[in-house]
Amino acid sequence: MSAETPGARGAQNGIRTGDTSAQGLRLAGKPVKARRGRIIAVASGKGGVGKTFLSITLSHAFARRNQRTLLFDGDLGLANIDIQLGLMPQYDLGSVIAGKLSLNQAAMRFEAGGFDIIAGRSGSGSLANIPLSRLQLLGEDLALVASRYDHIVLDLGAGVEKSVRQLARAADTVLVVTSDEPTALTDAYAFIKVTVLERPNTDIRIIVNAANSTREGDRTYQTLFKACQSFLKISPPLAGIVRRDTRVRESIRNQTPILTRSPSSEAALDVEAIADRLVAG
Repeated sequence: MSAETPGARGAQNGIRTGDTSAQGLRLAGKPVKARRGRIIAVASGKGGVGKTFLSITLSHAFARRNQRTLLFDGDLGLANIDIQLGLMPQYDLGSVIAGKLSLNQAAMRFEAGGFDIIAGRSGSGSLANIPLSRLQLLGEDLALVASRYDHIVLDLGAGVEKSVRQLARAADTVLVVTSDEPTALTDAYAFIKVTVLERPNTDIRIIVNAANSTREGDRTYQTLFKACQSFLKISPPLAGIVRRDTRVRESIRNQTPILTRSPSSEAALDVEAIADRLVAG
């Protein structure tokens, strides 16, 4: 599988982490006014709510709509996008942080899904303690790379640690994933709270995953929505409900995207509906 992408072919114009001059996107000393794609962070307070599955499937759904898409594994402690897709990337985010590669050079093409991927360093927690200054530069570089895409899907780590919040700052829209488990709701609320305190105007939307039915998913959303209204004075909209589906586990076990393995399954159709709404605005 080739590691060369439209971004990689133009890697000489890429930005290395730590280079704040943005010279790669300037022409004759003047900034190039390129349309920047939308960065969508997929977050959760609690691990195990299906955040990475949703990030992969959403990226695939965007690509199926002819949207140039980059999936960025921002789970610095437990990166696993490459594992879920059965990939062995030649490069990963560790090389970017070390200053050996630009983000463009680290991107690889996932031909089966029609989108690009920047993999994290799976099986290693070595990126979990990156200084915040380096994360800030990484977020700035990500915003520059966004000029090459329609959408960048940023799969964040779980929790509300500073590293997670710093990467979330690069996003235009934050999708907070929860389930009906009390701990998932509590932790999703905690993530929303700290995000709103740091960036009051953040575009936050909620996804309820693994809902037994659309009605139960809406009930879960209303629980979180009312807490946000009462205590934070905000009204985050519902991005979508993804129904519980045994084919999700099958697709993960077989390291195959659900839109490839079971495109007509309930979960696949639900994520596609979310993609349609995001593309529309």
